[in-house]
Amino acid sequence: MSPVIETLADLVRINSVNPEWGGPGEAAVADYVKSFLRRADIEFEVQDVLPGRPNVIARLRGEDSSRALVLEAHMDTVSVADMTIAPFEPRIENGRMWGRGSCDTKAGLAAMLQSMATLKAGGVKPAVDIILAAVVDEEHTYKGVTAFVESLTGKPLPEAAVVAEPTELRVVRANKGAVRWRIITHGRAAHSSKPHLGANAISAMATVIQAIENDAPNLNIKPHPLVGPPTCSIGVIEGGRQVNFVPEHCAITLDRRLIPGETASVVLSYYDELLNPARKRHPDIKIETEAPYLTDEAMETPADSMVVQAVSGVLTRMKLAAEPLGVPFGCDATKLSRAGIPSVIFGPGSIDQAHTADEFVDLNQVELAFDFYLKFLLEFGKP
Repeated sequence: MSPVIETLADLVRINSVNPEWGGPGEAAVADYVKSFLRRADIEFEVQDVLPGRPNVIARLRGEDSSRALVLEAHMDTVSVADMTIAPFEPRIENGRMWGRGSCDTKAGLAAMLQSMATLKAGGVKPAVDIILAAVVDEEHTYKGVTAFVESLTGKPLPEAAVVAEPTELRVVRANKGAVRWRIITHGRAAHSSKPHLGANAISAMATVIQAIENDAPNLNIKPHPLVGPPTCSIGVIEGGRQVNFVPEHCAITLDRRLIPGETASVVLSYYDELLNPARKRHPDIKIETEAPYLTDEAMETPADSMVVQAVSGVLTRMKLAAEPLGVPFGCDATKLSRAGIPSVIFGPGSIDQAHTADEFVDLNQVELAFDFYLKFLLEFGKP
């Protein structure tokens, strides 16, 4: 195996499932990244984010240390439940590597690490400092990248960021955001033999769900040219205690994907007003919109920005597709962008393989990603 593929295999062997999905978290991967950086003689610091779950922030010094470029990749993965392959045994066959995290996004992390180590070993200084942020909790509430951004407060901001996610080696300059929240119906319990004495929270919620479903075609009216239309999905419903009770409580959890230009506050107000007909139909039911537990507005980096132009230029010279795209998924790039760091998303693998029961990554793309990062780090920030 080449060094980058060997690094990827090492990373896949480590269980770093996010604790939200029943895993041990990122500590073991963080330890591996620290050991890799020590061997490469690259300076780093550990940034405590959550108990036993640190970010690892590395810095490769450039000719001008007043300027910096960020490479960012997350260390956590989603659950391994219901996988059809051994999740932590990297298997190579037909030019692919299988295993949890192989695509999302340990391949990108391996390519970034190896590109920095190659520069260091060759004694080559990039034009600007290269900061690698290997972060926690991307798969849940983005606490890792949030902590990294907060650590930049009061300091000169990096000039750009490249975030590793599976984009099939395409440069992505726009992606959707998300707002997630609950709607709750509060009814009145009664014995099921006399349901007229109660107020059925589940029946009221059915009206709420129908209102949301009926509104769905309105989301398609003004799609964004890069990321398409916004979407709304009801992912969780819970209600009732036992079958012979009129249920006094029901709740749904919604995932509304935001397109560039939308704000979470306006979207939430819209959905709250959408519930008014249901409130009138069920006057005995309190229909409540909770505050969101996740808010992440969308990103759109201008096509003429330095980072988009630089990435596209390298891809052109590598004879790869260089036209910037938009994607529907969210990631850490939106947080970096909102902090004032122009950001793009780029990495090996397909998002269609992320989170799947047989996750894999194309190893030729991993090698090309390593080659891209190496060339990009050498060229970014030059006069």
